Amino acid sequence: MPNQTFFNLPDKKRKTITDLAIAEFASHDYDSASITKIVKQAKIAKGSFYQYFEDKKELYLYLVDLASKEKLAFLQQAEPPEPNMGFFLYLRWLFGVGTKFDLTHPALSQIVYRTVYGDVPFREEVLAMTQASSTEYMKQLVKQGIEDGDIATDINPDMAVFAINTLGEGLKHFIPAQLGLDTKQLAQKGVKTDIDLDAINHIFDDLFQILEYGLGNKTSQTKSTKSKATTTSKK
Repeated sequence: MPNQTFFNLPDKKRKTITDLAIAEFASHDYDSASITKIVKQAKIAKGSFYQYFEDKKELYLYLVDLASKEKLAFLQQAEPPEPNMGFFLYLRWLFGVGTKFDLTHPALSQIVYRTVYGDVPFREEVLAMTQASSTEYMKQLVKQGIEDGDIATDINPDMAVFAINTLGEGLKHFIPAQLGLDTKQLAQKGVKTDIDLDAINHIFDDLFQILEYGLGNKTSQTKSTKSKATTTSKK
């Protein structure tokens, strides 16, 4: 994270530096992004920059953290279409809101896209960081889902969060493959506003069909239950 000297800056100056850094990293891959260009546009000495951030990596991680927090705040502040939607409908709606954030905050989203689809040298560190930012929020949602009876009480909450997060991360590669999108282009230019939202929503619907009802049909579920009961009785 930045040094305290960065947070001690006047709000306007801190915002100017942050906005210029977002624009630079959104427009260039990590190696090509220029600290020199950022400080020149911000009209600060390069030495001052290193009083705020240890290096280029620390600035980039700060921007990724900012993007994650902005997206989480966007999700939390969004008004659901109806109260008491239930866990699965609410989470399905949140996935759609997340897509809306990506389209309405292209620069911030582009920084994350460059990590997912590009060649950031510390990619795994960034991905772990972005997933960690949503884990606590997801834990709260799962806990509430169990309390409300939407999620089975014998479900391990940590496993549920892991499954949802893993599927969410997987969609970042599944959706481009299904829509025929070039991930290298996504890394360079981000998501276009004319993307096929109907197709994305259909993918979300299919995913939540599986999340809520599982893969097995009723017959296989009955067999599985009987098999489990037989195995338990033998112990």
